[in-house]
Amino acid sequence: MSLQEKLGQEIKSAMLARDADRLGALRMLKSAVGYAQIEKKVETLPDAEFVTIVQKEIKKRRDSVEQFEKGGRPELAAKEKQEITVLESFLPQPLSPEDLEKLVKETIAETGATSKKDMGSVIKAVQAKAAGRAEGKSISQLVGKLLP
Repeated sequence: MSLQEKLGQEIKSAMLARDADRLGALRMLKSAVGYAQIEKKVETLPDAEFVTIVQKEIKKRRDSVEQFEKGGRPELAAKEKQEITVLESFLPQPLSPEDLEKLVKETIAETGATSKKDMGSVIKAVQAKAAGRAEGKSISQLVGKLLP
């Protein structure tokens, strides 16, 4: 079952359970996926692109949580946090810190990176290999730490 089909099933189950908050988050994700389909002129998106969209939506929510907390609106921040948990169910199992470090070290060896100047190419290669199982921020920090 593709992630898009899973989204459809989740929407149906949220409707049947009358879970308005979950349903709202799922519909927002479906809308974002629909816009991407229109933009790319395709009927269905590959799972890798679907995961990328989910990650973008989660990042938007995290930014909103930060802003709401700064603005003294904890109730809105809580709503955004709940949406993040709903969206995270569509992400693949994240890499453990040890696995991510191993992947970064392998990629540094493969690309022949020797200094911080090569950071961009290493990060790009690691993100391609991780395929949505690690955040860009953590990849960047780790690459920066491991490169001399």
